[in-house]
Amino acid sequence: MGEVQELQLQIMVQETKEANLPVQPSVSDQPTVQQSSNYARWIRIAINTFLVLSGQAAATLLGRQYYDKGGNSKWMATFVQLSGFPILLPYYCFPAKRNPNTEIIQTKPPPFFIQASVYVTLGLVIAADCFQYSVGLLYLPVSTYSLICASQLAFNSLFSFFLNAQKFTSYIINSLVLLTISSTLLVFQKDSENTTGVSKQKYVIGFICTVGASAGNGLVLSLTQLAFTKVFKRQTFKAVMDMIIYPGFIASCAILVGLFASREWMSLRKEMHEYKLGKVSYIMNLVGTAITWQLFALGSIGLIFETSSLFSNAISVLGLPIVPVLAVVFFHDKMNGLKVIAFLLAVWGFVSYVYQHYLDNLKSKNNNRSTNEVSQNSSTGS
Repeated sequence: MGEVQELQLQIMVQETKEANLPVQPSVSDQPTVQQSSNYARWIRIAINTFLVLSGQAAATLLGRQYYDKGGNSKWMATFVQLSGFPILLPYYCFPAKRNPNTEIIQTKPPPFFIQASVYVTLGLVIAADCFQYSVGLLYLPVSTYSLICASQLAFNSLFSFFLNAQKFTSYIINSLVLLTISSTLLVFQKDSENTTGVSKQKYVIGFICTVGASAGNGLVLSLTQLAFTKVFKRQTFKAVMDMIIYPGFIASCAILVGLFASREWMSLRKEMHEYKLGKVSYIMNLVGTAITWQLFALGSIGLIFETSSLFSNAISVLGLPIVPVLAVVFFHDKMNGLKVIAFLLAVWGFVSYVYQHYLDNLKSKNNNRSTNEVSQNSSTGS
């Protein structure tokens, strides 16, 4: 499901604030300057949010269309999720940013072997994760697939508890329970054979693979956060881009090996000629899938640096319920009562998760404000 795109969402990059300027505007000009800056910032946030929501929805629907219209290669469907990362290379031209509020300081980067080990490990896990997503999308209706993907929040919280010392509060536990029930309910629906044209056995395989991919996604995000805090110990724009590009390259290479080892590459030409919408549409679908996942990545990066990683992740998960609605329109998926209940439980679990992080963020800001006031009072008194 584009784990490279999802990778940056849990990086510990807090809100980038404006540094103190050497020349301050006059008192009369301050409100106007601040208002203009706020308007521009909210416009950027709106654009990035649109990229996240539209990119994720379009990429998922294109992936489903690939299978529906004659595509059959799980390895190719996985490769296009990852292979668009070169689009992000121009971002290296931008100067690296550093959060002035971070307390993590690293004078020397870790040894090359350590860095390479992190990138290779994450890349291989991402490759396996994306392959499972491709299998799930092949055997499941889009609406069911997207609702199960919402469980990645629950898995992320679970792995963060063990790897990132995240505390379990009542809201987090509520989120875990609701998202688990939401995904479990989908096992009992009876319309899987009619909506996807696959047997019950393949439906179960798709369900297990999607749950496994969601768990893998939660693990990748927690491992990424762990790598930033324990290994790289820096929170710059370049560090974020490195964590996207290098694992993405490793994952793409791993999927290419799988594509040739499975000999699926030999049937790609036939698949393209037999594609129901034509050869041009076949190529456009693959290219479009790769581009839309990278649009999702661009929006996610923008939200991280305009707001926070929490907000970026929240918008990403918020976009998941959009896909089932679009699937009903474009692929005529059945939205029965069981799916509606699962949908509402998933949204409830999502709101509980975000509200807890909102409380954590509010508490952190209050603590920082109190610390700054104490520092200012101490300076004045001295």
